Amino acid sequence: MILQILIILLTARGLAIILRRFGQPPVIGEMAAGFVLGPIVFGWLMPDWHQQLFAPDGLREINGLGQLGLVLFMFLMGAELRVVEHATAQAAGRVAGRQWRDAAQLAGLSLLLPMLAGLALAPLLYPGMAPAGVTFWPFALFIGTALSVTALPVLARILTERNLVNTAPGQLALSAAAIGDVVAWLMLAVVLSVSTTATSGWQSAINAALLVLLCAFLFGVLRPWLAGALQGRTAPVPLSTTAMLLMGALLCAWLTERLQVHAAFGAFIFGLCLPRDNHLREALQRRLEPLVLLVLMPCFFAYAGLNTTSRAFARTGIAILFLILGAAIAGKIVAGTLGARFARLPWRSSLMVGALMNTRGVVELVFLKVGLDAGVIGHEMFTVLFVTALITTLMTSPLLSWLMRGNTADKTASTARSMGDGL
Repeated sequence: MILQILIILLTARGLAIILRRFGQPPVIGEMAAGFVLGPIVFGWLMPDWHQQLFAPDGLREINGLGQLGLVLFMFLMGAELRVVEHATAQAAGRVAGRQWRDAAQLAGLSLLLPMLAGLALAPLLYPGMAPAGVTFWPFALFIGTALSVTALPVLARILTERNLVNTAPGQLALSAAAIGDVVAWLMLAVVLSVSTTATSGWQSAINAALLVLLCAFLFGVLRPWLAGALQGRTAPVPLSTTAMLLMGALLCAWLTERLQVHAAFGAFIFGLCLPRDNHLREALQRRLEPLVLLVLMPCFFAYAGLNTTSRAFARTGIAILFLILGAAIAGKIVAGTLGARFARLPWRSSLMVGALMNTRGVVELVFLKVGLDAGVIGHEMFTVLFVTALITTLMTSPLLSWLMRGNTADKTASTARSMGDGL
């Protein structure tokens, strides 16, 4: 296991450094490392070494570390959604209110158009790509929802590195991505619940009711109690508090898994219910993020990459990849551009929003792995959507560079101040 982890980390760091030179966030290199270490690249170039290093019966520890990384990442992602509240709070009350309405409209379009594109492709994909025993609608709804995802963490990193967080396109895309991600995860929970064929109708209804009760407890009881306990605190958050929150995230992950919904959903909801406290956020970032992002998530990416298969590109696989890729790109860019135009942004800024909403990144890969674990999609469909997530995310930085060509930083930053003037 130690050698496996070392190879994974070396590959992830190496590709992150290489892609960084091309303006890509490091996490894209880590995602790409998972694909490179899989059977399509490493397994094809060095099949004997690949079989020896990543033999199927020797991946239990890597899978365990990856699953822990997934749960903790989703917990941190839920907790980090506070950045959107901070971004919108920078505007005056009237503008901020309008920005939320514009963001909700943009999020709705960015979910609807790719969803419709996915549903339109589903009849072509289902006969050859759906796993045995999975009915049409869970498969179709998962494909549509998967194409609708926007990766908030990667999008936020791109905006930060390009000094676009406080611009109108940046704030609008960030707010819409946050809304869209929450809705997409709720949609995934519904898809997973209806796809469980082993569960009776009554049991599914009971599980759904218990899930609603869990969410009501987290937001109606736990969140106010934590907010009161943290209010007025000036000292750093104690290590014991971080430990308790970590155990709470793991408990919620276990509970949602018992309710036939993936463990990642429970961790995400627990993170989402935390009060928006700066000391708490800084404690979580300092104590959990380095381990999660530098060690556990590369293990998750590697194990996900090991689940890819070259069979996905046999026969009509390449044509299917281009169909899905076209639907994913067109759905997001058209929806993002239209949503930004409805928010009265100029065409260049609207196209920037469309490019940003096309970022799928880590969240998409997490989404796909959840679907694969639940048996809603098979390895071939997982591979095609994995490649789609990589390509659409890699597109974002070059598209932004092209759209920002000729614009000075001051001109871009002035967009945020002039948002209400319908530039």
